[in-house]
Amino acid sequence: MGQFFCCCSFAEKIKDLFPDGSLNSFTKLVLVNIVYFKGQWDREFKKENTKEEEFWLNKSTSKSVPMMTQCHSFSFTFLEDLQAQILGIPYKNNDLSMFVLLPNDIDGLDKIIDQITPEKLIEWTSPGHMKERNVILHLPRFEVEDGYDLEAVLSAMGMGEAFSVCRADYPGMSSHSRLHAQKFLHRSFVVVTEEGTESSAATGVGFALTSAPGCEHFHCNHPFLFFIKHQESNSILFFGRFSSP
Repeated sequence: MGQFFCCCSFAEKIKDLFPDGSLNSFTKLVLVNIVYFKGQWDREFKKENTKEEEFWLNKSTSKSVPMMTQCHSFSFTFLEDLQAQILGIPYKNNDLSMFVLLPNDIDGLDKIIDQITPEKLIEWTSPGHMKERNVILHLPRFEVEDGYDLEAVLSAMGMGEAFSVCRADYPGMSSHSRLHAQKFLHRSFVVVTEEGTESSAATGVGFALTSAPGCEHFHCNHPFLFFIKHQESNSILFFGRFSSP
């Protein structure tokens, strides 16, 4: 079952949320928002089926990755206009799923990334668009961590006053004047393994599968997008891109 935690173990997952130089003697207040998710697959990948395979960063460069494999029934659809396909991997109780958007071509992600929006992701992964199909799934075991300074993004969304010494206004938080947001930093951490997914945000065994008739192949051996969606609310909780091991 997918779970959310706000706990001390988070500190081991997200490190250096405030890097050197991001805070100074003028900093009076720090706000931290933490989300920690740990989900177990509805059907785990067997570790003995994981083997080293090549992951292609582009058509001429590859790196070796541990590739997990299983054959099962998954929600699946082709996106003909994008020349891509989407597959949903459910977590326990099926209230959350990880979806993977895989371009058909090795270098296809850069060609279509500007055409993808949150609204389209919700539409493409709706029950009316996806069908249950038997799929041979190859998915890398991977870890992604990154950080962002969101001041420019939030200002563009109309929240620029929050960072202004003259215009910021936080009377409900402090009686002191001139209190303003100095930094808005976000770090995220996602690990995908045979057992499931662990993610958080602040702000050598040979194996082969024989295709059964009508069985699709979903081979994530080149850059792809992934996101975790809550099915009932259609909310995207985590979103990321895997381009290089």
